[in-house]
Amino acid sequence: MKRFLATSFALLILAACGVDTTGISKDSSRKPTGNPGAAVTVTEYGDLQCPACKAAYDTLDKPLLQKYGQQIAFEFKHFPLVTIHEHAMEAAEASECAADQGKFWEFLDTDYTKQADLSADALTQWGKDLGLNMDLFTRCRDSHIKRAEILADYKEGEKLGVQGTPTFFVNGTQVESTMDALSAAIDKAQAGGGQRL
Repeated sequence: MKRFLATSFALLILAACGVDTTGISKDSSRKPTGNPGAAVTVTEYGDLQCPACKAAYDTLDKPLLQKYGQQIAFEFKHFPLVTIHEHAMEAAEASECAADQGKFWEFLDTDYTKQADLSADALTQWGKDLGLNMDLFTRCRDSHIKRAEILADYKEGEKLGVQGTPTFFVNGTQVESTMDALSAAIDKAQAGGGQRL
């Protein structure tokens, strides 16, 4: 894994050379959905090419947001499993480039809805379908400027013990990836005044 990270940083530096990054930030623009100011935060570490993450999007993410709505902040962090998912990093970068234009969650929805079609061409088409400024979106993707942010999520996940995707946390405590377990953890956190564990 260390070799993967070192290679990724080297490629990041090389890829960024020669690409116009005017108007593009290396920082992530993604924000939590639900209520960003809520006392309870649900965090998912996910991979945009992971079939289990697609299933969780339909059976956990959406239902949790329907059930708790503005009572929770729901955040997504990248954990691309590049050794088994060839488009995972590219999709993560595209999602971050979409986030710069306020369309992170819409991009995530498109990705998980159309995951079977995931390819470089599909990512471009999804950007068009979302009405993104394609010049900015394409230059952002070509520069790989978001890769360091994605790798930071990945390293953070590793430190927290994430070994696969999806992995969920409620206020910093890892929770089993089931609706019952996540609901119980959210209810407990709310009853405790929303203190981070």
